[in-house]
Amino acid sequence: MKRHAVNVLLMILQKISAGNAIVPVSGYRSAQEQTAIYDDSLKENGEEFTRKFVALPNHSEHQTGLAIDLGLNKEDIDFICPDFPYAGICNDFREAAADYGYIQRYAKDKEKITGISHEPWHFRYVGCPHSLIMKDRGFSLEEYTDFIKAYRENSRFVYKQADGKETEVYYVPANDGEIQLNIPESSFYQVSGNNVDGFIVTVWRDNDERKKVLYRY
Repeated sequence: MKRHAVNVLLMILQKISAGNAIVPVSGYRSAQEQTAIYDDSLKENGEEFTRKFVALPNHSEHQTGLAIDLGLNKEDIDFICPDFPYAGICNDFREAAADYGYIQRYAKDKEKITGISHEPWHFRYVGCPHSLIMKDRGFSLEEYTDFIKAYRENSRFVYKQADGKETEVYYVPANDGEIQLNIPESSFYQVSGNNVDGFIVTVWRDNDERKKVLYRY
């Protein structure tokens, strides 16, 4: 997995004093590995099961290095569908995850939106404040991506943290050339592709001075 996603994951496990009660089952997968897992599942579990729980090669979040399947530590762990109940230490992780930038990716009531069956064990790093906004509003990642599209540079979504600090989030559509952004001079910022048609800009605002930042893709 990507280093920052791993570091944050370890922080959550330490925060909830998980010890060895929770174990990583599957993190990063190459396209070759995903293909092997998909083909093996077809043979062992059939097409219906595989379509529900195993992504097609090059469609799996595991290939991003930002997703992980977690399981309750026990003698027999199912590699495809590990046990990660809504109780005890597993639910402690689930409740703490958004504070550190992780979301449970595939919820039971979002199957028609995500196209993936309910997976209590699958978590995706999206970063803060995005994870907190999704948790507060009950959004899947797909719903959040659509939600942010309504906010542009001149009408930004402002997320106020518990300490009073504000974070701005907005959408910039992709085009065929160079994108120019206006960012506060002393602020931290991040520009991330939404994997569809544009970019999500996050600005941790400190003051109102602005500088021009060029982002080429």
